[in-house]
Amino acid sequence: MRSVFVKKAAITTILFMLICASPSVSLAASPAAEPVDYRALAAMLENEHARNVLIEELRGLENKPVTQELTNTEVVSADAIAAQAPSGQSANEVSFARRLAATSQSIASGLNDQLGVLVAAAQSLFSSNEETIVVGSQADRDKMLRAAGQLAGVIIVTFMLFIVFRAIAARPFQGLSLWVSRGSEKFTMVRTIVAVVIAGLVDVLAVVLAYAGGGAVSNYLAEDNATAATRLALFLNAFMIVELVKVVLRMLFAKRYASLRLVPVTADQAAYCNRFFAGIAGFVGYGVLVLVPILNFNISPNLGSGVSSLIVFTAALYATVVILKNRRRIADRLNCRAEVSSGALAIIFRVLAKLWHLLAIAYAATVFVVSVLHPETALPFVAIATLKTLLLVGGGLLFSVVLGQLIGKEISFSEGLNTRMPRLQARVNTYVPKSLKLARSLILIAVGVFTLDVWAVYDLGAWYNSDMGARAVSALVDIIIIMFAAALVWVVLASVIEHRLTPKDNTLPADAARAETLLGLFNTTLAIAIIVVTVMIVLSEIGVDIAPLIASAGVLGLAIGFGAQKLVQDVITGVFIQLENAMNTGDFISVGGNSGTVERVGIRSVAMRDLYGTYHIVPFSSVDAVSNYTKEFGNHVGEYGIAYRESIDEAIIQLEAAFEELKQGKFKDDVLAPLNVAGVVALADSSVNIRVVIKTTPGNQWAVGRAYNRLVKMYFDKAGIEIPFPHTTLYFGEDKDGSAPAGNIRLAGDAKVVDTQGG
Repeated sequence: MRSVFVKKAAITTILFMLICASPSVSLAASPAAEPVDYRALAAMLENEHARNVLIEELRGLENKPVTQELTNTEVVSADAIAAQAPSGQSANEVSFARRLAATSQSIASGLNDQLGVLVAAAQSLFSSNEETIVVGSQADRDKMLRAAGQLAGVIIVTFMLFIVFRAIAARPFQGLSLWVSRGSEKFTMVRTIVAVVIAGLVDVLAVVLAYAGGGAVSNYLAEDNATAATRLALFLNAFMIVELVKVVLRMLFAKRYASLRLVPVTADQAAYCNRFFAGIAGFVGYGVLVLVPILNFNISPNLGSGVSSLIVFTAALYATVVILKNRRRIADRLNCRAEVSSGALAIIFRVLAKLWHLLAIAYAATVFVVSVLHPETALPFVAIATLKTLLLVGGGLLFSVVLGQLIGKEISFSEGLNTRMPRLQARVNTYVPKSLKLARSLILIAVGVFTLDVWAVYDLGAWYNSDMGARAVSALVDIIIIMFAAALVWVVLASVIEHRLTPKDNTLPADAARAETLLGLFNTTLAIAIIVVTVMIVLSEIGVDIAPLIASAGVLGLAIGFGAQKLVQDVITGVFIQLENAMNTGDFISVGGNSGTVERVGIRSVAMRDLYGTYHIVPFSSVDAVSNYTKEFGNHVGEYGIAYRESIDEAIIQLEAAFEELKQGKFKDDVLAPLNVAGVVALADSSVNIRVVIKTTPGNQWAVGRAYNRLVKMYFDKAGIEIPFPHTTLYFGEDKDGSAPAGNIRLAGDAKVVDTQGG
């Protein structure tokens, strides 16, 4: 008995340590199948939904050995399916509670059966009943040991070659890491992606070469033995799959070269993550792809299924322990990312910080449950779906980071362009971050949609091939193009308007104020027009009939036009006044019966202050004419009268002399032209009037005129030229004889009265 037990222990050790089994060992551990309830089966076939589910289960059983009958799990599942919908009830009418109960029963039954199979197989393997196991002759045992040696040799050679090729690839990895660390910071992520892809290809080449070397050794050792070749091919295929997965892990969590690490973590964190995921991948990969097939072929499919479930359960349990151990650490990192993020991304990080461990544990539990219920199809599906999900999420994150590095920072233009269009840089730096947020939102949505399709939540391809899907995708693409075109049109036209209206360095302050007013008007009008047109086109793309909207807008505009005629007239008149540059801030004008200095020019009215400080607001609809006294230049028009006995030529000489002194004084920069003597303009009652015109800078004609009047008075007095003024003649009357009456004159300086005779 002891010798039998030792033999069994030796066989078990070889099976699990070297992942090998002898072709001559067989285990009779399959439990007897219970009879099928044909009445339940007939009731199930009468229901369309149950019949379809049964067909799917039968298709899943096509890869099982012919001798294997319907197990208790499948019978229970069939009964549960039949119980979901009573006779005459369609699948769509089955309540959610029934479906949930049936699913729970199916899961519990599947787990129970798999556990029973594993226990029965283990008991049979270690049972003392010699009838349950047949150990072959010495030749069979030698054959078994030779097979184990062959597999061990292929494993050793393959991994040794892989280690050598990886050591050779260390120098290219180091060179790529140095290349990434050099160059401009703006393209760091682009260089990192290129270097990681090249490093990944080099790593894949090392895997392929090691696989080829192992294949050559396998062909030599198999010696045209198909069974041995198949057994060795299992390991080589598993090696290829597992090591390619590890290549992806090394691209994400490179331990030695920080520049070749896509995930932004420290070296210790990268080593920990790489070790964890690589251990899971190797344990599950080599166990399911090598050990389980050998057990299925050489011992029992039941034992292989049970071991597969045990492998997945062990991996899920280990993952759960690691997840709980690192729960707080990863939550803190996610909260830190949420603090530096904004919008929906910050909310997502905060939610993940609280729920990430629950989601990860739920994922591990789901993998275990589906691998138990459907071991042949579920595990490959989950592995492929997980890999695709990681690629989608990683690709989306990389694309987002690259966009952020390329256009996320402040954009600077040349000094000349900023001079011509001073607002362009600020405008672009306002819209680019918003566009970046929109692009990241679209990336997030796309990753979510494709991830749901990968996990078969819905069929994205079938939906896209439908009319609704094609229209939705087409409309989405058109809307994105329309929004991009609208933003481009706005930036271009606003920049052109800005270029035309931006004042130059030598522009007068009044013209600069006018340019600012027109710039605001045109920018507002252009923005409203682009927004309205874009909204209309977008509504049309999503299937909204915009004809009623256009008609309603026309009626509304007509109603507003009638109700606000004065306002519309004010705005339209103001636009044309601005275009004609009739007035600017600081001008002295006369409009609407009021005169004053302009303090504000709006779209609807003009505000000015007169000489008395009164503030006037005049609507443009009340403006019939604009008199601008400070447009381009001003004229002082002076008329100076001299007595009739004075010489006109001498007076003109004095006027010119006064003008020459004026040009030498403080107003020398305000006089724009020589004195214009128009000549004698009137022979008045008591004077001869001479007109002169002095051209001045705008707004200074009054000050120049006052200064010139002073000088004229001084020069006329110096030359003895009389400036006439009103005279009063006293007439005391006359007697009939021609004599004048006496006039009494009182002198203010004397206290006496002088009597004089008239005449």
